Amino acid sequence: MYKHRGLTEATLDIYQRTLVGLCTALGDDAHAYSAEALRAFVLDRARPHGIQNAKSITVAVRSFLRFLGATGQCPPGMEHAIPGFACWQLSAVPRFLVAKDIERVVGSCSDNANGLRDRAVLLLLARLGLRASEVAQLKFADIDWYHGCITVCGKGRHQEALPLSQEVGDAILLYLKQGRPSLQVPEVFTTVLAPLRALTRASVTHIVRSALRRAGVKSPVNGAHVLRHSAATAMLRQGASLADVGAVLRHRSPMTTAHYAKVDFGLLSEIAQPWPGVSSC
Repeated sequence: MYKHRGLTEATLDIYQRTLVGLCTALGDDAHAYSAEALRAFVLDRARPHGIQNAKSITVAVRSFLRFLGATGQCPPGMEHAIPGFACWQLSAVPRFLVAKDIERVVGSCSDNANGLRDRAVLLLLARLGLRASEVAQLKFADIDWYHGCITVCGKGRHQEALPLSQEVGDAILLYLKQGRPSLQVPEVFTTVLAPLRALTRASVTHIVRSALRRAGVKSPVNGAHVLRHSAATAMLRQGASLADVGAVLRHRSPMTTAHYAKVDFGLLSEIAQPWPGVSSC
């Protein structure tokens, strides 16, 4: 999956947890897998989670079964036994934080080494809409100080350049000068206390959760992705087009960006048509 499909290590880590559970539940002999056992595993594994995690579990198991079938380790076509989960695109409103809450979260960081690192991380998420894994994987070689841009390695390991704003650049420089330990790794962000190592995707998510708790902000999503949604909605409300937002967030499909068109409730109320036979409010 890494070599031929372009998946990132973060995605493979998510898949691996599911597949380890599959092998633990059904055993190592894939020839003994039955359609009923596979369906039962997927349904049981997905039951405690939301629709997105359920879909991720389905994709992981199907991909694994296709690989086993192609290499002769299980009967071909077993992936068709895995049920799909209904998901209606654009059915929900994006979950985001308003501008004043974003400022409270960023402003909750202290002036010590931890705070300087956390502020730079939060600004990359909230201003540029980066994913948690993209912040964790950001390397010194990815920052072009002369041209004021950074190279981001996103989904499918596609590399794209994004403008580095003055605010975000200043926060990174301050962290590098006063907060980052002298650890010889290519990644920009590291832990502050021993054991010293580069941050992981989970570490970035923990930074966001801690900042939300410090700021006393009740977030609809308790993780880093809420700041990506917030960056998109802020750009729209400031007059950016959907195409501009899609370019910054590096969406492959315009339909993904169209999800954010519903955040302007005032405009939607002007164009919404009344239900037939019912007077408008």
